[in-house]
Amino acid sequence: MHINIQFVKIKNSDALAEFINQQLEKLQNKYEWLIRAEVFIKWESQAIGKDKICEIELSAPGPRIYAEARADNFELAVKNTVAELEQQLKKRKAVFQNH
Repeated sequence: MHINIQFVKIKNSDALAEFINQQLEKLQNKYEWLIRAEVFIKWESQAIGKDKICEIELSAPGPRIYAEARADNFELAVKNTVAELEQQLKKRKAVFQNH
């Protein structure tokens, strides 16, 4: 799976990029049919609390899968986003197995 990480209006972080890669590799190991992941890391300066945003869009057979999460830190936002994606992927895999 090809992973593209974009830091929107914030400094690039190698540690955060590595954390994101590790989380997405876990998904790749469970769902080998994933093609690509587009990751957007954002910081919303106007928000009070939960101002760190992670958006992930996965390319896979069928419609694209999208999830977004907000949290007090980027790592938690990434974990929450990946957890939401995993729920969607389980549903998609169940549909594949029925056909």
